[in-house]
Amino acid sequence: MPGLVDVHTHFMPERVLHKVWAYFDGLGPLTGGIEWPITYREEEVERVALLRAFGVRAFTAMLYPHKPGMARWLNGWAAGFARRTPDCLHTSTFFPEPGAAAYVREALEHGTRVFKAHVQVGGYDPADEALDACWGLLAEAGTPVVVHCGSGPAPGRHTGPGPMARVLARHPRLRLIVAHLGMPEYEDFLDLAERYAEVRLDTTMAFTGFSERMAPFPRRALPRLAALGDRVLLGTDFPNIPYPYAHQLDALAELALGDDWLRAVCHDNAARLFGLPDTPKPPA
Repeated sequence: MPGLVDVHTHFMPERVLHKVWAYFDGLGPLTGGIEWPITYREEEVERVALLRAFGVRAFTAMLYPHKPGMARWLNGWAAGFARRTPDCLHTSTFFPEPGAAAYVREALEHGTRVFKAHVQVGGYDPADEALDACWGLLAEAGTPVVVHCGSGPAPGRHTGPGPMARVLARHPRLRLIVAHLGMPEYEDFLDLAERYAEVRLDTTMAFTGFSERMAPFPRRALPRLAALGDRVLLGTDFPNIPYPYAHQLDALAELALGDDWLRAVCHDNAARLFGLPDTPKPPA
């Protein structure tokens, strides 16, 4: 492989990231009160260098608002980060608020490659009519959106497969990437991926010792995951993980789904999705 493509890494303004780390340290309700030591607390430039040292050739800057008025500001910061970090896939976000469609359109016009939405932290219904135009713009543009919509590590008012199923019913061409394989509703989100050709899943934290203790992936569903091998993407949650980066890779390798599956998940699928140079052609 020419390297890894990690579709679920977090870069955001330092003061925002430090608040996120403080929340994890405080064992808040959104983490289910689970002890969650952050492994990589380095400064931004060092965290970028670490990803490159791990062999990551492209990564994202997953950032998300928790209240109105944040998204446009976060998008401005992310645009600057992408300019100074050419191997970062320019990332943007949104929130159900007046003007959301306007700044989503603006972000697309300025070259955003991927969006992030966090239903649990934002506390909103993704099927809210205030977001319908946003989903429509993303579907029309073919721009992927990574959505934390599963109920792990703790359920929210609008987590689970139902709300995103309603979004997909309206926008079936939406390139949805379900974060964490939809943990813990893995099989329900596999259903959505089997129903909609543009639904993908990222591996963030799945199969690691940490997540298997909290929400084990049902082994009866492994053949379904293997069959979706062209629509499963590597994600890690770096730097906000309670174990070394390589543990995620080891956990995927230990599934023994084959070298072709592993190569597709760790590089080829995302490389094709984002049009990275020297991308292998899809299998016949």
